[in-house]
Amino acid sequence: MIGVVGAGVTGARIVDQLCSAKEDHVLLHDVQSLVAQRLASFRRDETTRVSVVDSHDLNVAPVVILACKAPHVTLARKLLEAGVSVVSLSDDVTDVLQLLELDQVARSKFQTLIVGAASSPGMSGLLLRHLATSFDSIDEVHVALHGTGGPDCARQHHHALGGQSIGWHDGDWIRRPAGSGRELCWFPEPIGAYDCYRAEVADPLLLKRAAPELRRVTARVSATRRDRFTARFPMLAPPHPEGGLGGLRIEVRGMRNGSRHAAIAGVAERVAQVAGVVAATTARTISSGSLTTAGAFVLGEPGLPNEEILKDVLAAGVRLHEFVGA
Repeated sequence: MIGVVGAGVTGARIVDQLCSAKEDHVLLHDVQSLVAQRLASFRRDETTRVSVVDSHDLNVAPVVILACKAPHVTLARKLLEAGVSVVSLSDDVTDVLQLLELDQVARSKFQTLIVGAASSPGMSGLLLRHLATSFDSIDEVHVALHGTGGPDCARQHHHALGGQSIGWHDGDWIRRPAGSGRELCWFPEPIGAYDCYRAEVADPLLLKRAAPELRRVTARVSATRRDRFTARFPMLAPPHPEGGLGGLRIEVRGMRNGSRHAAIAGVAERVAQVAGVVAATTARTISSGSLTTAGAFVLGEPGLPNEEILKDVLAAGVRLHEFVGA
């Protein structure tokens, strides 16, 4: 049994994945009960029962996925105190920092809290750990994201371009204006190249936690000139129900056999689909007993079954692209 909070685009992808994985029972909650009822009616099959419940009924599930709008910290605390493990998809910087502060709460209740289990962050941490295995040591990681998931994700992307970016540079956290630092990033085909800019995203915080030895960490998102110009104003038009094909690109640098080396990997898929698969797979890893360590963690952190989770994510249909140099 797994609980899901949020019946939007990403929540629907999570429920789809749980049904595909033959999860016996899914408890679904959304503040808009009619939306949750409609999703549940479409996703019931012979092997998976999808029940729409009130928020307090989620306490009977061993693990709950938070796929709702940020902030998640208040609900995550309540669930942890009730003895429920939590998988959060939040990518809001403030929310992520507050979720990580729940480490002691999770430990005291012998529960697991996974922070940022989406596409970026989330899949980015899994790819970091995957690529790191081919190095003797790593010291840099640079992430770029193209596309958005549902409307809440699009609003967060809009906000991120109008804030202050965070990066780790030679022992210090640095802040730069979001929307600056243009860099042409090549994503896996059929996406291709897009101009990407600094943004107020949580990836640097979580990737640095996953690999403390890193000396430089940056994160960028793709944007048009209009995106950058309007980022500090309210959205001029309602966001699309679900963005088109998205992409994630991660470049890891370090030492291999005594020389400098770089490795690049990524995915080309709808952002909500990647986030849904990563979150559902992580939750199933907890519910199956493969991940029982108490505390707050991020994907890619040593001690987690990252390779097992990544293997299951790829088995669910997310295709991994890796750059092979000439």
